[in-house]
Amino acid sequence: MIQRRVVQELINRLRSNPTVALLGPRQCGKTTLAKSLGGAYFDLEQETDRLRLDLEWNRLAAGTELVILDEAQAWPAVFNRLRGVVDADRQRHGRFLLLGSVSPALMRQVSESLAGRLSLVDLTPFLATELGPESLVPLWLYGGYPEGGVLDPARYPRWQRDYLTLLTQRDLPLWGLPAKPQTTDRLLKMLAAWHGQTWNASRVGQSMGLDSKTVSSYLDYLEGAFLVRRLPPYQANIRKRLVKSPKVYWRDSGLLHALLNVPDTAALLAQPWVGASWEGFVIEQTLGVLSAAGRAFEAYYFRTADQYELDLVLDLGRELWAVEIKLTAFPTAADRGRLDKAADLIHAGRRFLVSQTEECLWGDQTASCNLREFLRQVG
Repeated sequence: MIQRRVVQELINRLRSNPTVALLGPRQCGKTTLAKSLGGAYFDLEQETDRLRLDLEWNRLAAGTELVILDEAQAWPAVFNRLRGVVDADRQRHGRFLLLGSVSPALMRQVSESLAGRLSLVDLTPFLATELGPESLVPLWLYGGYPEGGVLDPARYPRWQRDYLTLLTQRDLPLWGLPAKPQTTDRLLKMLAAWHGQTWNASRVGQSMGLDSKTVSSYLDYLEGAFLVRRLPPYQANIRKRLVKSPKVYWRDSGLLHALLNVPDTAALLAQPWVGASWEGFVIEQTLGVLSAAGRAFEAYYFRTADQYELDLVLDLGRELWAVEIKLTAFPTAADRGRLDKAADLIHAGRRFLVSQTEECLWGDQTASCNLREFLRQVG
């Protein structure tokens, strides 16, 4: 089994909390990771497992074995039971591990029943730091889902298309998305074309025959299912007019490329939007590594009306990092100069120009490096 970076953080959370929820998109490896920890496993989407848990509940609650509850939102009654058991002995840690795909139902149950009793850990699809260095370009093409190409490259892009079909026809309606599957499918394709751009709900809604509030509410569901990310703008107190709309990115590059009908790396590099694809891939890898390492952070982008821009701004508490992402093997001194000018506006302490270069240049404040070296700095 490929070792996941988040394992140690998950173990640490279990040691210090009675209940932990491991959250992430369907098929990203939550069940495999959870089972590797040992314990009693129950898939709450299965009637037989719900019955088995019901009959064994008292024994499990009194014991010391880790209890793993997969797709916990499928059986809402379990949350009140969990609250009662945890409240009876708040000092016992590492008792329950919940797995969920972050449907609104799950988060509602968590907030109402387990507030203050549970710690949340995110699991992404595979990260570049979990695979060999030669896997970077293939990972960019087919994304990080284990079954979508990591374990068998021949499954891309059919696996991605089937995955999205299942979400639009079953999971998203089950989680409360009111749109018809055909409408959701159109929205997914629209968002693929919108990848890396600032969000404009009115324009997207007009293209689909929907009002802006409806489109934005649909986007909430897609974000909750880990399909897309809205990256907010960084608000700085400077004498320049700032762009204030969020950017929208597909979180998994393989899903993006499948929607845009990209069969291989050669076809990807020929696309006019390939730079935006690389930008989104670097952002997701960065945020995934930070999350797996348990580092607290806030992520933004920065852009002024007169085109000073940073693709990623990381607020790490004591440090502010400015990141510019370019799809080139030969970044120039002018690229580093533009990075520094934008970073100076927000007083960023560290600045990184991330490209596909093989020659990394390290300065006191500004670095030009490839993604592998940048992720070493991050994690």
